[in-house]
Amino acid sequence: MMIPSEAAFRENPVGPTLTREQLDAELKAQGHWQGRYRLLMKLGSRMPALAPQWHKADAEVAGCESATWLYHQELEGRHYFLADSEARIVRGLLVLVLAACNGRSSAELAQVGLDEWFRELGLADHLSPSRASGLNAVVRQILAQADQI
Repeated sequence: MMIPSEAAFRENPVGPTLTREQLDAELKAQGHWQGRYRLLMKLGSRMPALAPQWHKADAEVAGCESATWLYHQELEGRHYFLADSEARIVRGLLVLVLAACNGRSSAELAQVGLDEWFRELGLADHLSPSRASGLNAVVRQILAQADQI
């Protein structure tokens, strides 16, 4: 499978600039779920969209209700991911996942603790079952791709 350039992975702000800690603070500052949901919808615009040429069937994440694409590259022992989706809420959720996973080693990825973080944010209680299932599919694919190296 062809993948985007190394520069695209290195220049993605999600992870190095837009961090898990920053997103955690922004989301927790919202007093109620509706505010967090609106913020999640806006977060997707802070992640560069994949060019249409990268919306390929072999990069689609199986198990997602909305078309979602995921690319992986290992650079100097660190894992980097690019992702996109047709759905705004999914793009926002992808920002959370990539902020927690980009630039991590395999050992660090194994300890990321996304399930716990998502519970703290209330995602487990407020996402539809199909959205939660799709989010889990993305996380499983990230972990599987990192292990295949």
